[in-house]
Amino acid sequence: MAGDGKRDFWDKLAIILQPVGGLLTALAIGLFGYLSSDFLNRRQALETNTRLYSELMSRREESESALRKDMFVSIITSFLRPAGSDLATDVLNLELLAYNFHESLNLTPLFTDLKRRIMKGEESARSASAREELAAYQERLERVAREIARKQMIVLEGVGKKIDRTVDMSGDPEGSSLEPATLVLDEVQTTVGIDILRVDRKNREIEVGLTLETPDPELGRETKTASFTVSYFDFPMIDNTRLNKGQRCAVVLNNFTDESVDLTLVLFPGAYASLKEKPYYNEVIENVLSASKKLGH
Repeated sequence: MAGDGKRDFWDKLAIILQPVGGLLTALAIGLFGYLSSDFLNRRQALETNTRLYSELMSRREESESALRKDMFVSIITSFLRPAGSDLATDVLNLELLAYNFHESLNLTPLFTDLKRRIMKGEESARSASAREELAAYQERLERVAREIARKQMIVLEGVGKKIDRTVDMSGDPEGSSLEPATLVLDEVQTTVGIDILRVDRKNREIEVGLTLETPDPELGRETKTASFTVSYFDFPMIDNTRLNKGQRCAVVLNNFTDESVDLTLVLFPGAYASLKEKPYYNEVIENVLSASKKLGH
């Protein structure tokens, strides 16, 4: 009799729980369907928004590229015009070129040519007002050049290493050597030496000799030398020296006075050189192999 009583209890419990279980199952299926539908709707909305954003950005880039192209053609045509143009227009056009295309174009020849024309005009100027106007053009040229170099240096200093050096101009600095330094970038150690070869006070230019030593697995150390003239119109992303491991080295003229000359040497990855600076195939292969070795370890 006791066994029959237990069976009656479980039977009654099963009768009570059976509709509850069906209800819970239905609720679970409904909740799962709702959540799945909500997830799919949100994902679809996200994909739609992403696609629209990509299309908008693509159209914006196309319009900006078209605008920059038209601007570039219009400005560069003015420099190539056979009849030429006045200094005021050319200085303004060069400012527009420099601020918009300084990372992709080597504008040094245009800066140098305008500077030559301004200095020639100063020599032949007969009135003080004409000389003041030409001096103002020269100041504008140097100001925009220094601003462009400063903008590029901000980028390169963030990814590279730099040293600052000052040349004493109270005497004759030609033939002197600045304090050497050792820089480490991407686990590559480079010892840098700077020699002052020539100083042009009139044109505010300085010729330097660069000595760069880097360790080499076969030779022990590899030495690379270079000599070049540095002025306000030399920009580090454009005017730089190629080194091993795809690195670059550039010297920037920050300030030139009768008392001193301030120089900055920056060592940076070649990927941050100007758009016209394409890496050599051996550099690309070497970088890929180095990355593969790091991943293998």
